Amino acid sequence: MDDATLASLQAALAASPDNGPLRALVLKALLERNELTQARAVLGDRAPDAFPEPDRLTGARVLLQSGEPERALLFCAAPAAEASLLSARALSALGRKDEARAAYQRAVSANPTLEDAELLAQLTATVREVVPERGPRLRVIANDDTADDEVERVLAPPQPPLTFADVGGLEEIQQQIRKRIILPFQKPSLFERFRKKAGGGILLYGPPGCGKTLLARATAGECGAAFYNVAISDILDMYIGESERKLHALFEKARQKTPAVLFFDELEALASKRQYSREGTSAKLVSQFLTEMDGFAQANSGVLILGATNVPWAIDPAFRRPGRFDRVLFVPPPDAPAREEILGLLLKDRPREQEMDLGFLVKHTQGFSGADLGNVVDTASDAAIERSLAQGAESPITAADLKQALQEVKPTALEWLTTARNYARYANEAGQYDEVLEFLQKHGKA
Repeated sequence: MDDATLASLQAALAASPDNGPLRALVLKALLERNELTQARAVLGDRAPDAFPEPDRLTGARVLLQSGEPERALLFCAAPAAEASLLSARALSALGRKDEARAAYQRAVSANPTLEDAELLAQLTATVREVVPERGPRLRVIANDDTADDEVERVLAPPQPPLTFADVGGLEEIQQQIRKRIILPFQKPSLFERFRKKAGGGILLYGPPGCGKTLLARATAGECGAAFYNVAISDILDMYIGESERKLHALFEKARQKTPAVLFFDELEALASKRQYSREGTSAKLVSQFLTEMDGFAQANSGVLILGATNVPWAIDPAFRRPGRFDRVLFVPPPDAPAREEILGLLLKDRPREQEMDLGFLVKHTQGFSGADLGNVVDTASDAAIERSLAQGAESPITAADLKQALQEVKPTALEWLTTARNYARYANEAGQYDEVLEFLQKHGKA
């Protein structure tokens, strides 16, 4: 507001001193110009009821910035979220931290766009007394209330257990896993009668982002087994023999804590074809891996080995022998019912329009992986967040947000399917890629 307009408003207020809305307008203008002394003089000793209810928060801001938090509380009696936030600031200034935290939570619960990291840090800070050996007592303010259990959580973050209810689609693969893996864990006596042992190995392959890792975690959750997600960095070592020793130690740990699931993601890094290995150490690691899975002296009953790869044609053929990865399952991009289920899971617990029709999105996402669908929902969420910040209130995800996101996100599985088609056509002597061929023919991509 320019000087002339402000001067006109102040003159009008002098002529009508009981005009509450006009006084609030002048106060807002002075606050915007950071002229706090004049704003405090305009407010004077007037009570909150001298202003219309929506304008009382302006008086609260003036009093807070003037260092009068106790009187500012009188102007924050409204139920609005912004009033609760100003109450939290005033209560914090008065040292009433518990009440301030409660007011802050009310404000953020009603309107998440009001989150204030600096204020929250003040409200959660703890005061410690440090008594040195000599000298006066010191009071130290620290924003660290980390308990012992929180330290453990930071060092080894637990992942929430998953089940097949958290996996969208892939019903046929889930049935295979139930029959081949979960039932032997759940009914060991019955399977022992038929000389069938729990455990074994299953190799999951398919385009990236289609749920191989999610399936592995859900399988462990269904079995009630310990889940070990083995990263490549856990195994590979620059020193000769160390990689093999680490691999053996991991298998030993799983054998001691059965039932257990060992999951090897990006398996080709540890199990590539030995004839293509340029270094003898790589071939030795593959041989060690094979020995651990089905060696003469190994007892892997109760240990399930799950592997996932995007390039099954790079895996050493010895891993496909029965007793090792004797079940090889193709994890394809989700079909239409699976996409609808995945989108429902992704949108669950997010602010969104009521009765949202996902039919358009399902129809136009053929060839999208689960990760691609997650990217669509995340992109739509970004648009809703930007709109919420602009409006100053939470705005849900709309169908228009999802349609706009669909124009920005492109499927990532098509390149993999093109490569897999060549292997399925020309390198399928043992029928190991029949599932890929069937999928490509069904969707007109063969």
